[in-house]
Amino acid sequence: MRFFDFRVRPPYKGFLSMVMYAQPERRNGFTRNLKFEPSPAADKQSVELMIDEMNQAGVEKALVVGRNSGMLGSIDNAEVAEFCNMHPGRFLAAASIDASERKRAVQQIDDAIKAGFRIVNIEPGAYVPAMFTDDRRLYPIYAHCEDRNIPIIVMTGGNAGPDLNYTHPALLDRVLADFPKLKIVCSHGNWPWVTEILHVAFRRSNLYVSPDMYLPNMPGSDDYVKAADGFLQDRLIYASSFPFCGIKEYAEWFSRLPIRPEAMEKVAYRNAMTLLGLS
Repeated sequence: MRFFDFRVRPPYKGFLSMVMYAQPERRNGFTRNLKFEPSPAADKQSVELMIDEMNQAGVEKALVVGRNSGMLGSIDNAEVAEFCNMHPGRFLAAASIDASERKRAVQQIDDAIKAGFRIVNIEPGAYVPAMFTDDRRLYPIYAHCEDRNIPIIVMTGGNAGPDLNYTHPALLDRVLADFPKLKIVCSHGNWPWVTEILHVAFRRSNLYVSPDMYLPNMPGSDDYVKAADGFLQDRLIYASSFPFCGIKEYAEWFSRLPIRPEAMEKVAYRNAMTLLGLS
């Protein structure tokens, strides 16, 4: 089986200063809560070991997702591009945007696309001050991406804001309705609002769902899997969220899920390729 891992953060330069690497005990505690063991690549902060995990797991490509959010840390898009350029064809880059100032955000998007980035990433609830997903200050960014057919990742699950209100699916539902041609990936699967976000995906064909690290052995997991094997097979996207989950262990666990082979191929690989215009 082949995989396209849609959310990895390699142990490289600016990533190492983020909580996921700077506080390994906290990260590994989350990993063990998922009934996984910490990845040696994460513990040893080794890019070589990470790529070795990919090779063993059949992960042919991976999306490197940066970060531009005061609450959770930031990494320059140039470092993300540098890493991907060191491994051409294997890694692709998501550009993270500072949404606090409209003109700067739009320029960041244009510069990133010219540099070869395939998708834009925003994390509204992690900005300082935090924003809701349907904050009108974000609408110029949504419009700019829609007009240029650039997909966008929006972190709308897990600890994606100061409180649970920041991840309410109705916020994203309004954005999807206002920008019907904009393809949006909700990272973290909008967990814990599993049933609700699947309803939004059922009614909004421009929503893609990527549960990533909130899928394995978590409440609601079965519902994500049913959707992947059914109506959402063309829009559910595989992601390990490394280093929170080991790339190899996650792939081995995912490959055993009760998803029909034709749907599994879409979810594990083809959906990401299609979304990024690679197939």
